[in-house]
Amino acid sequence: MDWGKAKNVLIYAFLVLNLLLCYQLWMDLRDQASANLDFTSLSAETQAVMEQKGIRVLCPIPAATPQLPDITYIYSGEEQNDPPAPLKEPIDSGLMYSSFTELSNELQGQITDIANYRFDAQESEVGKFVLHPLVDNKYSLFQVRLELINNNQKIVAYRWPKIEIGASSSEDKDVQKVLPASQALSSLIEKYFPADSVVKEIELGYYGELFNSESQVASPMWRFMLENGNAYYVDAISADIISPKTTE
Repeated sequence: MDWGKAKNVLIYAFLVLNLLLCYQLWMDLRDQASANLDFTSLSAETQAVMEQKGIRVLCPIPAATPQLPDITYIYSGEEQNDPPAPLKEPIDSGLMYSSFTELSNELQGQITDIANYRFDAQESEVGKFVLHPLVDNKYSLFQVRLELINNNQKIVAYRWPKIEIGASSSEDKDVQKVLPASQALSSLIEKYFPADSVVKEIELGYYGELFNSESQVASPMWRFMLENGNAYYVDAISADIISPKTTE
């Protein structure tokens, strides 16, 4: 056997295989990017306004339109004005990013339902992690905040909202299909977003005002987070726009 020729054939075969794999990887990445940032759900008019105003969307536009009810909850909000409670023992803040399950286990003794919260990177800031309670283990209740205070790469204290989330405030027949995120986004782009806005995140959750009352109602809501820290909320049933919350 001519080992030199066989060696060349193997090298050539591996080269072709690598080229095919690289091509397939490039195609997969292109398809993924196309799927995640698919602006075809936006009308030609909306896309024209985007271009005219220099608006960019750097996140996927969710396609799901589940049927959701309003929910009721009990929450006073008084503890938000209290000083943070110190942890018995500081915890590595890196667990927030590497293993939320481990972080939950570490804090379970002091924050009993922390596993039913979701980390909100958009509302968090230096020295403070922000988490929201989950409705049906899936949808964030945006206005209610669990705050974990961190210092020197350690979580050292917390401010825990005492909240009780109830069942639907309406009968099953009143459960409604939420409006598409693309429809809500189109309204914001055309009428509300300032020029050069950059959309970083779109999330479906719940939004309720924080009044001191025995029972309050939260409605399904689309949240649109901008790069400048502003958040726009669109009622996922009525399409009403709520004034943006800013970090200022």
